[in-house]
Amino acid sequence: MTEPVGGGWRESLIAYIRAEATPADKFGHQPRLYALARQIAEGENCDDDVLFAAAWMHDLGVFLDHRPADPIQLAAWDHVPYTVAKSRELLSGWGFPTEKLTAVAESIRTHQAKDLAVLAEAVVLRDADILEQLGAIGALRAFVKVGRDTRFASYSDVVPVLERALEILPGKLQLPRSRNLAQGRVRVLADLLIAIREEAGQNLY
Repeated sequence: MTEPVGGGWRESLIAYIRAEATPADKFGHQPRLYALARQIAEGENCDDDVLFAAAWMHDLGVFLDHRPADPIQLAAWDHVPYTVAKSRELLSGWGFPTEKLTAVAESIRTHQAKDLAVLAEAVVLRDADILEQLGAIGALRAFVKVGRDTRFASYSDVVPVLERALEILPGKLQLPRSRNLAQGRVRVLADLLIAIREEAGQNLY
């Protein structure tokens, strides 16, 4: 993995995301994602500047002030094109290396589990984002949406989402290191779902 280029753009980026990440709990996803990406990228031919920028910028379009407020518009909202365009604009203004902007855009464009990532940094970022949906962190990120996301009126709405994540997401990981990191997270999430069913029965709500 290439060493990071010097400059203050990283500090500007972190400060911007800290201010814009709403609800506030969304902020933690970015540093965790970058840390995971660094772990996965060991031995891979990845540019750390691209990983850092893509990890910190990839979810900009899901923050409250960056997405439609109207429920109908929100249901059709694709945050990725917005995030790619806004990332180019902001990173350029902060002094990010211009020649790396395309790699950042591609990494953001293909960061979701449904996407096909090809670029080395994109594969790493996508795997890291999948890992963030598993384990204890994946459960926390899902359950915190109850009552504030129209898709999740109750805990019972979240459990099927976590069950599908457990069934589908591990098989979408592309790199061996990612699959190794997933093993513990899969066990934790599986045990949590078993405990929820045992403790709540039909009365989770």
